[in-house]
Amino acid sequence: MEEYFSKIIQAIGEDVNREGLRDTPKRAAKAFRFLNNGYEKSLDEVLNGAIFQADTEDMVIVKDIELYSLCEHHLLPFIGKCHIGYLPQGKVLGLSKLARIVDMYGRRLQIQEQLTRQIATAVQTAINARGVAVVIEAKHLCMMMRGVEKQNSVMTTSVMTGIFREEISTRSEFLNLINRK
Repeated sequence: MEEYFSKIIQAIGEDVNREGLRDTPKRAAKAFRFLNNGYEKSLDEVLNGAIFQADTEDMVIVKDIELYSLCEHHLLPFIGKCHIGYLPQGKVLGLSKLARIVDMYGRRLQIQEQLTRQIATAVQTAINARGVAVVIEAKHLCMMMRGVEKQNSVMTTSVMTGIFREEISTRSEFLNLINRK
């Protein structure tokens, strides 16, 4: 990977041997591996057995989970927050596991629409919830730094499954709770 980063730097007209760039291919390769380390993880590893029996059927929400990913079209970051809600059916997830699921899928080359679906599917798969709701709000540097160069645009995607899709009151409760300040 270092060799390819070196070629990219040279292709834009830079001298890869100048002092400031001498170690850049190595650093860039290390950073790119880190930014895409979600490929090295599985849902079972991320959950690490933190699924607990619970006799609650009340809504569980974790909001404002920081999110960093790379757009698969331009390899530029999109940055935002993810809100996850679910209605348990005998099982709940350890709190940090929702953030770990977001990180695992976020650390892969993605489009936001796909990322939203992957997170919802993972939660549903893990605990067989009565329903899962995921909303992601993110700013895309591919739209901010290049192309139309719009600095204040935010993309919002949502996936609703089960009772969140079927019952407007359940969906509304979730959306109202994540929009509280």
